[in-house]
Amino acid sequence: MTRASFSPPPSHFAVEGGKSSSASPSSGRAGLAYKEEAAKASEASISPSSLALARSLSLILQQRLVLASLAPSVARRRYWLWCGSGLCASPARRSRCPSENAGGGCSERPLFGGAIASRFPNRFEDVSNIRPVPDHQEVFVDPSRDESLIFELLDFKHEVGDSGSAAWFLQDLAAEQDAEQGMVVEQSAVVEAPGLTYRNTPAVVTTAVGQMAISKGRQGREAQNIVRVYLANLRLKEVGTDVLIAAYEPILINPLSESARTVGAGLTAPASQSGYMPMADVFKLAVSSFKVNDWSLFGSSA
Repeated sequence: MTRASFSPPPSHFAVEGGKSSSASPSSGRAGLAYKEEAAKASEASISPSSLALARSLSLILQQRLVLASLAPSVARRRYWLWCGSGLCASPARRSRCPSENAGGGCSERPLFGGAIASRFPNRFEDVSNIRPVPDHQEVFVDPSRDESLIFELLDFKHEVGDSGSAAWFLQDLAAEQDAEQGMVVEQSAVVEAPGLTYRNTPAVVTTAVGQMAISKGRQGREAQNIVRVYLANLRLKEVGTDVLIAAYEPILINPLSESARTVGAGLTAPASQSGYMPMADVFKLAVSSFKVNDWSLFGSSA
C-alpha cells in the first residue's frame, strides 16, 4: 500500500513514463477551436457547486457527529436531514439515487472483498471484471460518460499533516500523471468522522476539488483532456492507513483523445441533462456512505 504502486484505470488520463509527443493541438483550425473550448471549460469548472462541495461534505460529517449523540428514534430520520446533500430522502427510498433517473439507481457496493462498503450509482462498472486491478485499489467507471470513481488504500503518510492532506494527495496525483494546468479550486477543513472509529479514535477527513489537463492511457500531451477531480482523504491513523476516494469528471474532451470515440470531442454535456446524478453528488454520496465492515483488512495493526 504505497503511493508508488498507484496504477490509474482506463478512465484516468495518465501519461506513461512522462513521455510526450512534440505534436500540439494548437496547430490549425482544430487546435484554435480546442484552445477556445479549453478556456471556456476552465471558466466553467470553477462553478458555485464545485466551490461549495467541500463545505457540503463537512456539513454532512458534522451532522453525523450530532446524530450519533441523539436518541435512535431521532437518528432514524437522518435521511431526511441529508436529502439536500445528495443522499436518499428516507429509509424507504435508499435504493434510489436523487437525480439518477437514467442510471439504474444506487446501491451499496462491497469493496475489498466486502471488508469496506460504499454507496454510489449502479451505472459505474467494476473494472476488475474487465482487467486486473491492483490489490490496494477498487476502480469503477461509466464508459458512456468517461467518468471514474476510485477507492485506494495507502500506507499512512506521517509527514503529511491533517490540514490540507487531500490537497497534498491531489497535487501528488497530478505530478504522477504528468498533468498540466493543475490547480486546486477548493479544499475543506479537517472534520472528524465518528462513524469510522477504531479503538476510540475517529478518522479525520479532508476533501479537495481541482482540475488538470491529463492524457488517457498511453496517449501523449497532444491528446490531453481537461478533467475535474474530486478527492477525499480519510485518515485511519489507528490502522496506519490513508484512504483516498477520487472521482474524475471530464470537462473538455480533446478531439485527439481516445475518449472522443465514445463521449465525443468538445465540452461534455452536464450529467443532469441525461438524467444522471452529477459527479459532485456521486462523490459526496460515496464519501459520506463509506464504512468499514471488517477492520482486520488492515492487518496486524487492527
